[in-house]
Amino acid sequence: MQKGYHVKKNDLVMVIAGKDKGKIGKVLKVIRKKDRVIVEKVNMVKKHVRPSAKSKGGILERESPIHVSNVMIYCEKCAKPVRVGKKVLEDGKKVRYCKKCNEVIDK
Repeated sequence: MQKGYHVKKNDLVMVIAGKDKGKIGKVLKVIRKKDRVIVEKVNMVKKHVRPSAKSKGGILERESPIHVSNVMIYCEKCAKPVRVGKKVLEDGKKVRYCKKCNEVIDK
């Protein structure tokens, strides 16, 4: 059985632990098997790439995965990282909402 995460692809999150604490970015990818997420412009590492027929090679900077427990959903209305609740709207649609201001996060 798969675990449910509080973050999804394209969510705006804030890093709450580690060297990039306080940075805000968009989730690019969720890696469920390793409980990790890749966040835009967070946890940047340098990767040395050998030249090949496809690429020129050199030193590339790219995002590295961070643990899902080290990020929280960022509420733009509160301007803070927040916990997320789930509720069903009148039209039967399930949405996630900010527990501080009750603002719906899913559009």
